[in-house]
Amino acid sequence: LRNIYLAPHRAEAETAIDVFVEKYHIKYGRAVECLIKDRHALLAFFDFPAEHWIHLRSSNPIESLFATVRHRTVRTKGSLSQQTAKLMVFKLIDAASKTWRRLKSTNQLPKVIAGVKFIDGIEVIPNTESHAA
Repeated sequence: LRNIYLAPHRAEAETAIDVFVEKYHIKYGRAVECLIKDRHALLAFFDFPAEHWIHLRSSNPIESLFATVRHRTVRTKGSLSQQTAKLMVFKLIDAASKTWRRLKSTNQLPKVIAGVKFIDGIEVIPNTESHAA
């Protein structure tokens, strides 16, 4: 599975998926079915700038953010009022935000927002040739 995410091009990742499916379809049938079903979503990061791939392939950022909050609120066990619980959650998230990694190549964000196409992490520049008749 590591070969899928570390592949430099979509074609190599597709090949890695095919190899995995062929090798493990008997032993891990349900996992292979899930991999085949979600193939498009798993390889969606190839449609974004290559500089952003490290952020897109990371674990769930929402889950990691709220792990700190969940850990702390479980320890307090309902001894908080609704107002103090909201304040505590806000302060925990605020403190956690100071250690977040910045997005690499933020200059690519306007292109992503504008809908510029990327293939294998490289911007596709549309061919605007005009043929004179």
